[in-house]
Amino acid sequence: MKALLLSQYRHLEIADLAVPEPERDEVLIRVAACGICGSDVHGYDGSSGRRIPPIVMGHEAAGTIAAPGEGVSSLSEGERVTFDSTIYCGECSPCLHGDVNLCDHRQVLGVSCSDYRRAGAFAEFVVVPARIIHRLPENLSFAEAALLEAVAVALHALSLVPIPPRSTALVVGAGTIGLLLQQALRVAGCSQVFVADVDPTRLKLSRELGATAALSAGPDLAPQILQLTSGAGVDIAVEAVGKTETVNAAIDSVRKGGSVILVGNISPEVTLPLQKVVTRQIRLQGSCASAGEYPKAIELISSGAVRVKPLITAIAPLGEGPQWFERLYAREPNLMKVVLTPGTDL
Repeated sequence: MKALLLSQYRHLEIADLAVPEPERDEVLIRVAACGICGSDVHGYDGSSGRRIPPIVMGHEAAGTIAAPGEGVSSLSEGERVTFDSTIYCGECSPCLHGDVNLCDHRQVLGVSCSDYRRAGAFAEFVVVPARIIHRLPENLSFAEAALLEAVAVALHALSLVPIPPRSTALVVGAGTIGLLLQQALRVAGCSQVFVADVDPTRLKLSRELGATAALSAGPDLAPQILQLTSGAGVDIAVEAVGKTETVNAAIDSVRKGGSVILVGNISPEVTLPLQKVVTRQIRLQGSCASAGEYPKAIELISSGAVRVKPLITAIAPLGEGPQWFERLYAREPNLMKVVLTPGTDL
């Protein structure tokens, strides 16, 4: 099969690899679409430490069943499906409590680190456990389905804190996850959703997707939010970047007793204004991946309640993967989600 192989850092090539064989309770998927995640771009140059070459990356994907493995009777060849990016054991304490995203033996598709290596979906075929597969409705294209993982991540983050009706919210960071969080907050019943970013193009897209106000992120962000909320601050701030400056901006923008959800994780460490958090009784809630939100994500995209098409910059054949990775790595303006289509026009 053809696969996009990270053979060394900053070097991707189309390679001929053996088609993987499903083991018991696994399924071979013919990949139709796979989105390039920001974490893949960070893995491209080795900065994340979680894409050690050689590795086939890619975890935001959809396709059709090519061959069910032994013991799989609920799925048939040709069915349109997507699959979770998280491989969980289903037997450890976190899994038994429903926290499959925190599985003690968790693996992620397309990740190669010191603990494990798991081939991803920038390839014509990929093998995944049957238990992480979800069927797709006919009205959902494969390219749109490639964003289901990101929608599930957004939904999971919002499931971790109370969101009373008519709450006010701020999303810091208008990348793919941030713009999906913006829409998910509306679905959750927020009356006002403010979005902040440094990129005017992303702020324009945020407005088109219904933001109450799209604000320039900077030192004056918190004062702007306080002015827009009659001096109180928002009920919920969601940080989707992962830097000290943006985390602090989220904390400064939330009301007393409010919640800050931490989704972004570019930086391994940040500096927190501890006294503000303690004396204003602010809740800081970390969020990792998703845990059962795929069915809801499928429902929201299929119904149009969450729009993902405006976030797709390009749908390109797998053979163009190296060029698109380099363009994303160079932070070329006006790029959002790029979806690669293995098996077509390599």
